Amino acid sequence: MKARTLRVDPIACRAHGLCADELPEAITLDEWGYPILPGGPVPPALVRRAKAAAAACPVLALRLTAEQ
Repeated sequence: MKARTLRVDPIACRAHGLCADELPEAITLDEWGYPILPGGPVPPALVRRAKAAAAACPVLALRLTAEQ
């Protein structure tokens, strides 16, 4: 299984904060409501919830990518 990493498109993000609601263990919000993502791969136990966090983004600014 390839490692997965969360990435955000800072231009597309509108600071809705739904990603942090879905995955509070890994995503925090800055003072304006924009996500602060963990560095490095998402732990395997959180991959399913990371997918849900990406799917919850109404502007599709959050992505879960497989490392090359």
